[in-house]
This record gives sequence, C-alpha cells and structure tokens, in this order.
Amino acid sequence: MNDIATAVASFASLSTRLKVETGAQHERMHRLMECAQPFASREAYARFVAAQYLFQRDIEHLFADPAVRAAVPDLDSRGRQQASRDDLGDLGAPVPEEPIASVGVSMPAALGWLYVSEGSTLGAAFLFKEAQAKLALSAEFGARNLAAYPEGRAVVWRRFVASLDSETITSEEHDQVIAGANAAYDRFGDLLQRHFQLD
Repeated sequence: MNDIATAVASFASLSTRLKVETGAQHERMHRLMECAQPFASREAYARFVAAQYLFQRDIEHLFADPAVRAAVPDLDSRGRQQASRDDLGDLGAPVPEEPIASVGVSMPAALGWLYVSEGSTLGAAFLFKEAQAKLALSAEFGARNLAAYPEGRAVVWRRFVASLDSETITSEEHDQVIAGANAAYDRFGDLLQRHFQLD
C-alpha cells in the first residue's frame, strides 16, 4: 500500500475502503460477465444461476455464526440461495453440488463475503432487466435470484452499510474484512470461469 493509500485507509470508513480497495475486483467481475454473455440464451443464463447458487450457499453458510448475526441484525432477510435453487428448477437445470468455499471463514472476514453478495444484489437491477427483456423471465419465474428485496435494493443496501460502518467493527479489523471481500470476489470469479469455460 502506498503512502497516499495508507493515509486514506487511516481515516476512511470501512464501506469506503471496501469500495476503493476492491474496485479492481469489481471491474474484473464486469469483464467476466461480458465474456460469459449469460443472457445470450436460457441455457447460458442457467450456467450463471448455477454459479450464483453455489456462491449463495457459501454466503448463507456464514449466517449460522453468532458473531455475523450480531454484526448484521437483519441477516435472515438476506441471501439468495433458495431463490437461485428455485430458478434452476424453473429452467430445468440441475442443482450443482460442490464443497462450500466459506468453511472456516468467520468474523470479521465474513463481513467481506457479505459485502460482495449484498453489492451484487444492489447492482443486479440491470441484470434483472436483461433477464426480463431478453429471456422473458421474472421475479416469479427464473429470475428470482436477481429480483430486488421487498423493501427495495437501496434501503436494504444502506442498512448493510450502516452495519459495516458501525463502531462495533474496529479499525483494526478492517483489513480482515477487505481480505474477506477479495476472497469472495475470487470465489465468484472462479465460479464464472468454470461454468462458462472462460480463460
């Protein structure tokens, strides 16, 4: 980390640091999605949903940790594992099985994994529109995993950011949260590469 980055990190909120320090990972996910072209057909989209399902299993595995539940009080309203599984059923696609990648992840790194998942929910509005327009899917059929939370994307995202930036997460723990976010990005990137056979 250079001197400027170190100075910024010393006073920035955790949510700000996450956005800045995982920016390259975020852009990499955009590039992978462009290469994957998940909305080219329902078959291609089913590969995306399979990747999403496995990632959401990783995320919801963390929900059982009392420390994670304490840090994010509305945890039970989050997560899209079942939605992804139901979408696979709608699409006539098999439910994939492989080991959960987040085994052994705990607080505070778990918050980084949640950050990636919740950020993808916030950003899925565009993907949801693509699924509707190109594949005739909906929040009731095939695209549940991309649909907004009942309260709306922005409201639920702001509540999560408030949990991130609360005083219960100490500045000494921030680096571990960021490391967790990078690990989660790596995991989802790996899932996309494997499911779409990308280089």
